Amino acid sequence: MADIEYFVEKSHRRTLSLAVKPDGSVVVKAPLFVRNSDIKRFVDSHADWIAKNVIKNAARSERISHVEPLTEPELKALKKKARELIMPLVHEYAEIMGVTYGTVAIRAQKSRFGSCSGKGNLNFNCVLALCPEGAMRYVVVHELCHRRHMNHSRAFWSMVEDYMPDYKEHRLWLKRNGDVLMARIGKQE
Repeated sequence: MADIEYFVEKSHRRTLSLAVKPDGSVVVKAPLFVRNSDIKRFVDSHADWIAKNVIKNAARSERISHVEPLTEPELKALKKKARELIMPLVHEYAEIMGVTYGTVAIRAQKSRFGSCSGKGNLNFNCVLALCPEGAMRYVVVHELCHRRHMNHSRAFWSMVEDYMPDYKEHRLWLKRNGDVLMARIGKQE
């Protein structure tokens, strides 16, 4: 087997982790005490996973290489449209689910469709306005479920399913199409 090139980032963490960056580079995050020989063994033991993800990232790069980023005026209009579509869903589901939330922000994020802070503030990506309604509803339900479960435990996913029984279909749509949607944002925020 050919040697795999990788970069090591050591810190006060407790475990080893592996990531394949979009450019195909491999990064190992390791505790300070782990020997280089152990890191190499760890990388070699994950060779198949690394190869699969390098190929997946190359395919992703090809898929998004021809995507036209939104212009500033288009992005501004998309944020406005997203707010108009998302806010009624947030109000509707928060009431149905019996949860509260803080502020709601609509942003142009390159890697997330939504997030929920510990203070209950919700962030949604403006590209949700380009998604089917079910996918948008799924992200709203997902983030509001974090108001009860700030994790992705079984209880969290059970709550998501309670309010959206077909959530897996919408989650899959986002996984399959998310990279192209995110590429529309270009080099914004």
